[in-house]
Amino acid sequence: MRLDDYIEDLEPDEEAERRRLAKEKSYAITDHLEEFERRFDDALSGDTLVGSTAPSIFVGRSNYPDIPIGVLSPVGDEGAAEDYVTDGEWYRKGYAIDDVLQRRTGLLNSNKRANVDSPSIASRLAPSVHDAWTGFVGVQREVAIADRPVDLEIGLNDKPDLGLDAGTDVATPRGPRANARNAELRENPHVPRPVKKTLEDDDWQAQGAMTYLYRRGFDVYDINSILSAGALGEADQRRLVPTRWSITAVDDTVGQYLRGRIGNAPSVDEVQVWANEYVGNRYWVILAPGNWEFELVEMKAPGSIWNPDPGGNTWMASASEGFEGRSSYVEETAGAYYAARLGVLEYLESIGRQAKCLVLREVSDDYWAPVGVWQVRESVRNAFEGEYGESETFHGAVKAITPQLPVSYDRLRRKSELAAGVQSNLDAFSNVQ
Repeated sequence: MRLDDYIEDLEPDEEAERRRLAKEKSYAITDHLEEFERRFDDALSGDTLVGSTAPSIFVGRSNYPDIPIGVLSPVGDEGAAEDYVTDGEWYRKGYAIDDVLQRRTGLLNSNKRANVDSPSIASRLAPSVHDAWTGFVGVQREVAIADRPVDLEIGLNDKPDLGLDAGTDVATPRGPRANARNAELRENPHVPRPVKKTLEDDDWQAQGAMTYLYRRGFDVYDINSILSAGALGEADQRRLVPTRWSITAVDDTVGQYLRGRIGNAPSVDEVQVWANEYVGNRYWVILAPGNWEFELVEMKAPGSIWNPDPGGNTWMASASEGFEGRSSYVEETAGAYYAARLGVLEYLESIGRQAKCLVLREVSDDYWAPVGVWQVRESVRNAFEGEYGESETFHGAVKAITPQLPVSYDRLRRKSELAAGVQSNLDAFSNVQ
């Protein structure tokens, strides 16, 4: 499809009105917290949560290396525990921001502190991680490696601290939390065979174990939980990894693996433009002929959560890499960079091609609360569904898209290395043919 027709045919985001209504009715989160408190009182037997079901875990980073670790369990809704797990299903079900916050406010984080790897410190708090499978750390690891929610009994030291931590553009928001005294399994968790294989190999480095699990069909969400619990890598190097860090680490590691897979693949033979929109974020993905290069440019509107001044200018950030990848961590666009790159690389690997790629992310003021980097990953992954627009040149594609963006073409070129420099490369490519 011609690019101008593709842009003209793009339907407006059908969730836009729902997002506006959710923004106006965000006070409803308070009601959900009050409902959680009632359910919590009903579920408590003395100071123990009986019949709790934990679908996932959380590892914090405050006061590192003496960090909070927790098991996350929906109180009063144990039968639907899997619906509370952050993964691609949330996108496929069309969850709006309000839907995400409702699930996070219904999820109790029963936590205590542990040291990431030091027995001398951890002995005063909880077992050292290393390869421990006892105590609270052991229970948390069992939850992380299981392929379905695990039934537990959790002893608590106090009532939950009701509230919602806003989260970040990487990690999802967190709801009520309580200090745990202990946790005990009420069943033997089911652990998939590939996960058992990585656990049994004491000499397998974490990066290799991650790519092995990915090749065996595990999504990055599953691998992230296992890594975070310190259940991957050489036995004497296994340690707890804060959730926010493990999310990015898995996206980066799997991305590097996929980049290697397409390193000798032929290039795409046309300029393609793909688009997607979700929870107040709009994405444009431009693929152009040539060897692998990647860049993410973010544009955050005045009045959005990351650019709160409604009278200010659109905030911009960018990061890029060439054929050999990056040797340093991306600071400006952080986890969004690795999540968006993963979505692109998965698509290119699936069609056996490589390309130069520019991803443009526009964050509108409809994005009134952060839901986590999963929405970036899923939005880019699903951008490659349906039709795409064709352009004769990369330069022409960028120019055609610019009227849809909150910044001028000149400002975009000043921020984007690919937009400023790829045209000469495309001309050279055309001359070779």
